[in-house]
Amino acid sequence: MKHNGDFSYDLLLGQKGEGLLADILKLKGDKVEVKTDYKATRTGNLFIEYESRGKASGLSTSRADYWAFIISNEQIIIVETNKLKTLCRDNKLPRVNGGDSNTSKGVLLPLINIIK
Repeated sequence: MKHNGDFSYDLLLGQKGEGLLADILKLKGDKVEVKTDYKATRTGNLFIEYESRGKASGLSTSRADYWAFIISNEQIIIVETNKLKTLCRDNKLPRVNGGDSNTSKGVLLPLINIIK
């Protein structure tokens, strides 16, 4: 984002962000999938499950409108499910085993991909 020194512009942008977060937190019938991934702050990646024990799971079967990732006691990342699916379809991202006893398959999604 290009820097803008105009306070009025910054104020409007801030209010837009506040409104977006308020709308998400009100949930208005929206569903949020919440995942805790404290390793993400150390590795720089989120593990996004799409299969477990040979069956579609996680992002593949989610009915949530948003996914919220708790990556520390002070940090939560909230992303629309459709955007998350688009990001995870990138064929350059590593597919790895993980979860309980490594019985799940998932994508390692760099945090920077969500933030940019």
